[in-house]
Amino acid sequence: MADSQQRLDIPGAEDRLGPTGRPTREFPEPAPLSAHGPARIIAMVNQKGGVGKTTSSINLGAALAAYGRRVLLVDFDPQGALSVGLGVNPYDLELSIYNVLMSSRVDPHDVIVGSNVEGIDILPANIDLSAAEVQLVNEVAREQVLARALAKVAGEYDVILIDCQPSLGLLTVNALTAAHGVIIPLETQFFALRGVALLVETIEKVQDRLNPGLEIDGILPTMFDGRTLHAQEVIARVVEAFGDKVFDTVINRTVKFPDASVAAEPITSFAPSHTGAEAYRRLARELIARGGAP
Repeated sequence: MADSQQRLDIPGAEDRLGPTGRPTREFPEPAPLSAHGPARIIAMVNQKGGVGKTTSSINLGAALAAYGRRVLLVDFDPQGALSVGLGVNPYDLELSIYNVLMSSRVDPHDVIVGSNVEGIDILPANIDLSAAEVQLVNEVAREQVLARALAKVAGEYDVILIDCQPSLGLLTVNALTAAHGVIIPLETQFFALRGVALLVETIEKVQDRLNPGLEIDGILPTMFDGRTLHAQEVIARVVEAFGDKVFDTVINRTVKFPDASVAAEPITSFAPSHTGAEAYRRLARELIARGGAP
């Protein structure tokens, strides 16, 4: 926690309090990179569905790309929502991440597709991925299959974001084993808060047994409605429990996010002046300032 506190000692704090109850900090615009890679791999994880994992993966990726970072978005959910959200039709895929996991002869380069956002590539998924959980059970070093695959492309990107399915099963363990950091999107509702302890316990097991270098980059409050006392109380409890692991940036509830998803665009290009777009740009700046991205 001391290291986290040191990394967050960023000038520009103001007297007014932000949604997390802490003084608002302004995070500087990141300097451009002189070279790309190797990537820092970040898993977007929460076993509860509907908390904003895919929305956050797409929009954080787009914001990082706008700051000159090369980003690979890994769709690791059989529903393929991330792929659809960036204009890829899962039903038209001849190869997907399922093939990368199940055959060492399939090179990730042959599966990665470009997106309609400059600086972002996608490793897409479809319903085939649902079979991988069962089929990987009998594989040797089954928890490290994704890590081996991403190692082949990590040198070409600055950030790899893995959008995980709402589960703590073998696919999610693969993502945690491959990752350097974890972002936990947390809907600001009481029932969403209850599951965080189980998720943190799973992360600690992966740290202990499979990936000692894994760290929690931050907990991201999502779907926040500042007009309700309930949402404010949930954030206060999360900050009390996790301190500076909670991002200063909070993602408010807005209809613009589903509108952008229907348009197959990140909100940063669909509605660039909207507060939701600015929130994800701020999150990108904060993640870089914390050391969670180059």
